[in-house]
Amino acid sequence: MRALPIQPTLVDQVYEAILSEISAGKLSPEGRVIQEELAETLGVSRQPVQQALLLLKRQGLLRDAPGRGLMVTPLDVDYVRSLYEIRAVLDGLASANAAKRGREAARREGPAYIDRGRAAVASRSIARMITTDMDFHFFLYGLSGNPLIAEVSSVHWSYLRRVMGEVLLRGETPTDIWDQHAAILDAIMAGKSDEAERLAREHISHASQTLTRRLMEDQKAARPPNAKRARSPKQRRPRTTTP
Repeated sequence: MRALPIQPTLVDQVYEAILSEISAGKLSPEGRVIQEELAETLGVSRQPVQQALLLLKRQGLLRDAPGRGLMVTPLDVDYVRSLYEIRAVLDGLASANAAKRGREAARREGPAYIDRGRAAVASRSIARMITTDMDFHFFLYGLSGNPLIAEVSSVHWSYLRRVMGEVLLRGETPTDIWDQHAAILDAIMAGKSDEAERLAREHISHASQTLTRRLMEDQKAARPPNAKRARSPKQRRPRTTTP
């Protein structure tokens, strides 16, 4: 008889805790991520923290800090733009198919997702807002009847959680996001596949444009006055490994 896999479960819990802190902006690119400090804060040994940090580093969410420890990797504008281009296609397809195949389930279960999302906004908890946002989109993926949409999307969601946190902190108003979700759901419940697809694509594209514009403004502001723009080294692209 094999021993129960307790350790991976603990690693997953530590991974989730650290990723939530990163996504909520509580661990910023300016600060260091120290293994020993995290272990003490979370009340666990250093081993699961080390494994979780290595996974986050492989996924491109953390990078080596000068001297000691790790740092949160700044968002890569080009990667974010590319990621959201893929999301727009997948979410558009999911919403169109949901309007054709999942109208009844959307009517029966969909309003509760909107209510939970608005409650998360009212709570002002970034973690809750990200969770309810993810739940809504995966609900639509399920309604689509195409299991590959969720499968393809899921490999990018760790990085997307980081991006979504940035959108909520510095981009769109959370209330507007759930107004857009409600409009998508209305189109699905009405069986309007073309409208559902258009609204889903516009929802993702708008978030992408808002965030990438702010990131580019930050990059421009960070450059010294009259400094020539140097060619930056190629940044390591995030991996798609999941915990």
